[in-house]
Amino acid sequence: MKFQNPLLAVSDMERSVSFYKQVLGLDKIVDFGANVTLTGGVCLQTRETWAEFINVSPEELGWYGKVSELYFEEDAFDAFAEHLAQLDIHYVHPVKTHAWGQRAVRFYDPDGHIIEVGENMTSVCQRFADSGMTPEQIAKRMDVPLEYVVACMQGKTERNG
Repeated sequence: MKFQNPLLAVSDMERSVSFYKQVLGLDKIVDFGANVTLTGGVCLQTRETWAEFINVSPEELGWYGKVSELYFEEDAFDAFAEHLAQLDIHYVHPVKTHAWGQRAVRFYDPDGHIIEVGENMTSVCQRFADSGMTPEQIAKRMDVPLEYVVACMQGKTERNG
């Protein structure tokens, strides 16, 4: 068994594809009309066809966007935050720093799905190291195992949200 992709049901495919391109830089890699796969593995499906697939009316799908999110990490977080500031974005919250030191921003896509873009965790570790903290101090500050910090600093981690 292997997880393939998240799928979001969208009300206007063209608007959603444009949003993900403009805001996150994702491009279409497969376009079947009612189903589009973007770079990074995000799949979009029209609400009408999604409702048909699961045997409900489109109205029964509801708008429950606050129960999940798509999570991205960005190496150039400051530049991304500046990019967002130039766009008409409906924020869940502006850039904030979480207790473990990672900066993140959450906002809605055109259909109310929550998108989170966080600072790359390796960048967080590096920012703390650049401020003079030791790996042990970084691990304590971030409340993570020392091995995680060492792996981040060596570029050997993969975060899945």
